[in-house]
This record gives sequence, structure tokens and C-alpha cells, in this order.
Amino acid sequence: MAAVGAAPLLPVPAAEAAPSAHRPDFPLLQDGTAVDVFVDAADDPAVIRAAGDLQADVERVGGVRPELVHTVPPRAQLLVLVGTIGASPVIDRLIGQGRLDVSRVKGRWEASVTQVVDRPLPGVGRALVIAGSDRRGTVYGVYDTSERIGVSPWYWWADVPVARRDTVTVPAGPLVRREPAVRYRGIFINDEQNLTTWSRRTQEPDKNIGPKTYERVFELLLRLRANYLWPAMHPYSDFFNKHRENPELADRYGIVVGSSHPEAMLRNGVHEWQPWAEEHRAADGTLPLYDYTVNPSVISDYWRARARQNAAYESSWTIGMRGLHDSALETKHATTVPEKVAVMNDIIADQRRILAEEVGPAAEPQIFIPYKEVLELYNAGVQVPEDVTLIWPDDNHGNMRQLPNDAERRRPGGNGIYYHLSYWGRPRSYLWLDTTQLSKVWQELRRVHEHRVDRMWIFNVGDIKSIETGLSFCLDMAWDVDRWGPENVEDFLVEWAGRQFGRRYGAEIAALRTEYYRLAAERRPEFIDRAVFSTVHHGDEAGRRMTAYENLLERARRLGAKLPESCRDAYFELIEYPVHGAYLMNLKYYWADRNALAVRQGRGAGTNRFADLAEAAHAEEQAITRRYNTQIAGGKWDGIVNPYPSEIPKAPGRPAVARLPRQETSGLGIASEGNETGTERPLSFSSYTRDRRFVDVFNTGFLPLEWRAEPSAPWIKLSTTGGELTDQLRVWAEIDWARVPEGTHRPALTFTGAGRSIEVPLLVVDDGERARRRARGFVEAHGYVSIDAAHFDREVSRGGARWRVVRGLGRRTAAVEAVPTTAPPVTEDLTTRSPELRYRVRFSTAGTFPVTVFRLPSLDERGKRRVAVALDDQPPAVVSGQAVATGNRGDAWARNVEEGVEKLTARVTVTAPGDHVLRVFMVDPGIAVDQIVIDTGGVGGGYLAPPESYRRS
Repeated sequence: MAAVGAAPLLPVPAAEAAPSAHRPDFPLLQDGTAVDVFVDAADDPAVIRAAGDLQADVERVGGVRPELVHTVPPRAQLLVLVGTIGASPVIDRLIGQGRLDVSRVKGRWEASVTQVVDRPLPGVGRALVIAGSDRRGTVYGVYDTSERIGVSPWYWWADVPVARRDTVTVPAGPLVRREPAVRYRGIFINDEQNLTTWSRRTQEPDKNIGPKTYERVFELLLRLRANYLWPAMHPYSDFFNKHRENPELADRYGIVVGSSHPEAMLRNGVHEWQPWAEEHRAADGTLPLYDYTVNPSVISDYWRARARQNAAYESSWTIGMRGLHDSALETKHATTVPEKVAVMNDIIADQRRILAEEVGPAAEPQIFIPYKEVLELYNAGVQVPEDVTLIWPDDNHGNMRQLPNDAERRRPGGNGIYYHLSYWGRPRSYLWLDTTQLSKVWQELRRVHEHRVDRMWIFNVGDIKSIETGLSFCLDMAWDVDRWGPENVEDFLVEWAGRQFGRRYGAEIAALRTEYYRLAAERRPEFIDRAVFSTVHHGDEAGRRMTAYENLLERARRLGAKLPESCRDAYFELIEYPVHGAYLMNLKYYWADRNALAVRQGRGAGTNRFADLAEAAHAEEQAITRRYNTQIAGGKWDGIVNPYPSEIPKAPGRPAVARLPRQETSGLGIASEGNETGTERPLSFSSYTRDRRFVDVFNTGFLPLEWRAEPSAPWIKLSTTGGELTDQLRVWAEIDWARVPEGTHRPALTFTGAGRSIEVPLLVVDDGERARRRARGFVEAHGYVSIDAAHFDREVSRGGARWRVVRGLGRRTAAVEAVPTTAPPVTEDLTTRSPELRYRVRFSTAGTFPVTVFRLPSLDERGKRRVAVALDDQPPAVVSGQAVATGNRGDAWARNVEEGVEKLTARVTVTAPGDHVLRVFMVDPGIAVDQIVIDTGGVGGGYLAPPESYRRS
């Protein structure tokens, strides 16, 4: 950990450090003495408060607390000067004297410069100057300094330790932090039952998320260089304005507070409408409805009261309307879409009038969020004033629904996004762990920014805890969208993990986290269910996945054991618990699926064995969650993590399993790979892929039996050939390719025991070592060709568009994306106008076969999502994907977001065996392709694409 503070930890492109001509570092603490921190008493309260955090941070590192002074001392060898341009006379004097260069900072939004100045003031020998263009610019400059000396933004929220040192220094600089790529950057605390439970237990027993908790939230946001918040809004949380300290605190910290899509005009409908309605009953005593077509004046007054109450604070005003508590807009007297559009236009005009009268010019930003049914109304003609920011929502699962057109991009109010890292709703909720692949986030946010969506980015983070990594990445991109590219998103993880645990561990932790995200891209742990992954096809698809998880967990544990004791709590929270929890969530369903299969196969003791394993995995999952809540950090996080909260959607719980009564019998049963029961489908072996295949040998009863296996050819190798069997055993078969003759062979394995004999057929195809060495491209085997899209033979750019590889994206190691995402679609003359990917393929069979493109399920609700495939010079076949988020369960969109891919199928004709070229063409830009599978008759079942075909690389 000593290396953490040894050098600047800020990404160079985001905070440019000029050459310092070998000037000595500036000591904040040396020889037991801390350097005083000066900030003018007339500066903004947010700046003064942040300077106090710098005091605390120096003490965290060095054990000595600096003095915070508001008057420049008459004599000081060293001094830290903190101030805002135009609000700090000391800073302004240095600028006027040419001692402090603010040419790249002054007049900018939230920019800052940190620089050592010699003899800045009479009696002061040397000063570290932190100057901001505005109050938050200064605050970020202060927290930059804290992070440079080794205080992580997550020091409190994730218990990241601060390395202690006797001497604390920062480089002389200057270090310039440019203004951010996105003006407003923040989070939505949503579906927050666990956060509420924890807050009440550990922070404020008399409140359900109150000012003491929000102080921690505000500090975290500023340390992450965010400036914006949608507060908690559900029934089990106190609404933000219930405690008047909350908006006052936010303003003192410099946090802009807004409200979510169903909370117009900073009003929390869940808590506030009912009391308002009670106080404004109709003449007949009935309660007014939250329906603008029924009670416009009552609702207007309701909004006006909050505008007047919060007029003095820096706020963001959500205009438009939806129903109470995230429900659809209610319009009793407007039933058609055009009628509803007219009502929405009236609503917006009324709200704008209120803001002009109650808040005045300070009523900005104003935002309009076309979420769910409101998007339909917006597209049908809602008139949003030009100075209002349009906030475009994703589909709640990380896929942007639509992005601004040319006219919308020119609007003075600009554009923003509302993006989910956590979600409660259809088709499935994911609230437990941070499981959105960072490369997926990068791809979507990069696409967003290319469409000039740069006014506001708001991220739904659920309970905050468990989203630490994803949130850090999103806010990092929001500040410097060019910092990370398609080839180096994992480098963010290296850098981020190095800051939390020390640079020596950064690369290893990044590799762990990348694999964790990859497995979640196959299926989020919250989306696991019965019979999703195949337990019989492709080497036990589900079992191979569990092996990958098991290896990942073992690597995580080994690395955790090497860390200093001070890092163990943070490592458990940020790395080990997510890996272990996801593993166990998958494991219990794997064993439950094996249990159900055992029943169908007629297993005896093994059926109960699988039931025991499923229930043990669930019990272990509960145990590690209890450890998180009751032991980690001394029980600090009591209630913060819970896969099974009482009031909101839960992660999959204990799967049902079957048990058999013991019977004093025995019997031999066999099920070979590719067969749910029996052995009808042969075990397939190819000299190209050189696979191994399994045969499950099981006891149909409970008494032990003796068994043996005998191959019909000497070049068949078995992992075991017999013994005593109580419940079950998996036998692996391989081929000794050095001994097998060339050609096609159909040997068999014979299993005997308990008075019966069962034969397992094999299909062994050996084209010889010479053919294997000379193969070019992907080789058909086992009745399919499976291709990772990033492994193309050639990429052909056309018309200013191209395909690029995005590392860490999709179900394997990378995917390919058609860029730029603003390119026009290509719908004609694809072979001469469209960017193309080419793959060499060697077929052993001829015919017309389905080819399936696994694409990432991006959306475009005002366009299409198309790609085209062709073989050789045949005409390309265009396949069209789901472009609209329906919000339903069970349809194409729901299946796509559950699986993380959409499977688009065309057909290609192989005229003759031999070498061919598979071609993939962009039709619509921004589409990303993960895998391609050509089924020549052998794909069989399976949730994932088959293992990648052999290719000589």
C-alpha cells in the first residue's frame, strides 16, 4: 500500500500535469508537522467544507491534523492555499500578478489548477495553490489532492484503507483539470430498501435515510467528481424534503438535487400527494385524483408550493408528468394519444409558468424525461421548450432506446441520459450485485456522447453498495469520455483496483473482475433460473460455466490471502463477495438442474446427493451475506446487502429439489454427453478440436455395485475404467490422436455392472495432422462452425464506416461494433458500400444451413437494428433485430435482455465442401456482433454458442 501515495493517481488526459523542471514535491506533512490549510472565510461554504475534508485526509495518512485557517499567517514556510477564482482575494491576487496561470481554467465549468507557487505572499515561502473556476471546481481540486496522497473516494463507503506515512507529499505541478465532458453527472438512489434498512440500523434510528446518511452520499459524489443526485423515493424511505436539513446540506456541499421521472417539480408523489390531497378535498369531500385532466388547479398548487420552498437552492427541475410511484400517466378525460399529447403540453406550460414566477432565472436546469409511456407521447408530438434538457432513458437493462436526431442535438437545452446499473421491473430485476459489463457500459456511453448527449448523465445505482466499480467507471467516463477506448477498458480496472489495494495487485484484480463481468454477460446471477444452461450438451455447458466460476473464486481467494490485513474488509466487499455470491447463486441452480435430470434419468442415491448440494450452496450463500452484514468492518454494513429483501423483487431463492426414499437396490445406468437420457447420440470427436467427452455412470438404487468400462479401440482413453459405485461418477473419454488411423471411425464403449451391459457409440473423425496444420480459418466439426466475431480474417472499411474490436465485450473476450455510430445506414449495394468482416471457413459438408448471428441487443426506437450475412459471392441476407423496448415479459425484447444477446438467423448455401468465406455487412451503425454459428446438423441443444471451432492461429 505504500506505493499508493507515491505518485499522482489521476489519469493524465483528464488532469494534465505540466513539466515541473524537477521542482521538489510539496510536503503536506513532514517531521511530524502538518502544513496549514488556508481558505478565505468569504469563499463558498462548499469550498470551506471540502478544505476541512483535506484536513481530515492528511490526518488519515499522516496521523497529524493540519490547521484550517481563514487568515493568511504573517509568516509560514509552507502553506496550502485553497480558493475559487473571483471569490478568493488571495487567489485573484496571484492571478493578477501572473503568479498563477489559470488560462485553461478561468470561465470554465468545474475546472481547477493545482500548482506550487514560490513566495506567493509576504512572509510565505512556498504554497500549494488549489484554485477552481467555480465552487465545485475548487472542491474537485481539493479531493484530487486527497486522492493523490492515497485517500480513496471509497475510503468510507467500501472501507478502503489509507496507507499511513510519516511524510506526505504531492508533486509540484502544475496540474490542470479540464472541465468535464458532461456538465451534470450523478446518481439515482432507487429501489433502496437495503439502504434504508442499513441507514435506520446504523446511522439514524429515527429516520429512513436522513441528513446524516446524505452527508455521506454527498461526500462520496464529490470525491467521485459527481455533482448531481436524485434522492431515494420509495415508500420505505423518507422523502428528501421531509427533513429540511437535506436540501440545505446539499446546497452547502455543492450538490445539485433533482428528481426522477415520476417526481415532477421535486415532488415525491409516494409520500407527499396523499397529505396534500387530504388538505385539498373537493367541495363534496372527495379526494382529488393525481390526474391533470381532473384536478389541474390542485396539482398546480401542489407543484408551486415546492418551487417556492426550494427556490433558494441549486436544483434541477423535472417537468412533465407521470403517475404516482413510477406508474403511467393518468388522464381520465384524454384517452387518445393526440389528446394525451395536448394534456402534456398544457402540463409543461403550467410548470414553466410556476418556475418563472417562483424561482426565476435560477430555475435551471429543467429536464424532461421521456420514460416508458412518455416516450411514446414525446414521439407523437409533445412540445418541449428548447432550453429544457431532454433526458433519454435506456431500456432499464443498459441499452439506449433512442438518441437525439439532428434537430434535437441543436437544442440549447441539450441532451442527457438516464442509465441503469440496477433495476426493479420487467422482465427481471437486478438489484443485488454490480453485473453490467464495463465494456458494455463504455460502448453505450461512447455512442451516447457521439450523438452529443453531454448535458446530464444520471445513473440508477440502487442501494449504492455493490455498484462501486460500475459507478466509478461511469463517473470517470462522464468526466473524460476519451480516457478509455475499445481496446483498454480493462486498464480502468487495473488503475482503479491499484488505487484501492496497491498497484502491485491492480492487474490481477482487473483480470478477476473482467472474468466476473464476462460470466455475468452470459447470464446475470439475478436472472438465473431452472434449465437455462444445458447440463448435457457441449461438455456440460452449465458445468463448464461452474468450473469457470470455481476457478475465478479460487483465484480471488488466493489473491485475498496475499493482501495486507488492512485490506481484507474492502477486498471482501469489492471483489470476493460479488464473485462468491454470483458463483453460489449459479451453483445452487446447477445442482438443482442436475437433481431434476437425475430424476428423469432414473438415478437413485445420486438424486439425493444433488439435492444436498443445491441446498448446501443456498445455505453458504446466506452465510456469506450474514458475514457481510454482521462481521465485515465490525458490523458496519448491517442490512446493506440482502439478495432477498421483503418489499422489492428478490434474487432467485432456494430452488425446489426432489428426494427419493432409500431403497435397498442397485442398478447400472448410463447417460452419455449430448443425451438427456440414454446413449443414442454418439460422442463426437474431431482431430481438429481434440475434445474430451463425458459419460455419466450412475446407480439406479442405493446399494453399492461394481462396474467396468471397456473401449473397442486401443486409442480411446478413459479417465477411469471401473470400480465400486455408490451414487454416480463422470467418466471422461479422449482420443490418442497419435495412434488413431486417419478416416472416420465408429467405435464404442461398453459399460457393464449389476448384471447388465450398455454400449455408448462414438464418432471419431481424423483428417490427419497434416490437414490440421494446413487448415486456414475455421473448420467445421461436430456438425457446426462456431466463430467468435472478433476473430475475423479481414476487415474492410467502406464509406467512412468500419468494424472495430471492443475488448471485454460480450460472452467471450471481445465483440465487434460497426462505427461510427452516427454513420448512415447502408441498405443497398452492401458488397460495395458497407463495411465488411470476412471469415475463412472450411466445410466438410454441402447444403443450405442456418447461420445465426449473436448480436448485443442495442435498440433504436426510431430506426432499425440490422446486419447482413453472405457466403462467398452469394447475395447478402439482411436480418433485422428487435429495435423497440416493449417492457413486457416473455417477448423478444425480454428474452434479449435476459440473455444479453439477440440471435438473428439467416441461411447460407455451401455449394461444395472445402474453403469458403463468410461475410458480415453493417446495415445499421452501432450494431455489435459477438458470435456467429453455422449449424450443419450437429448443434443440438444449449444456451450458449458451442465452443469456438478450431482455427489455426
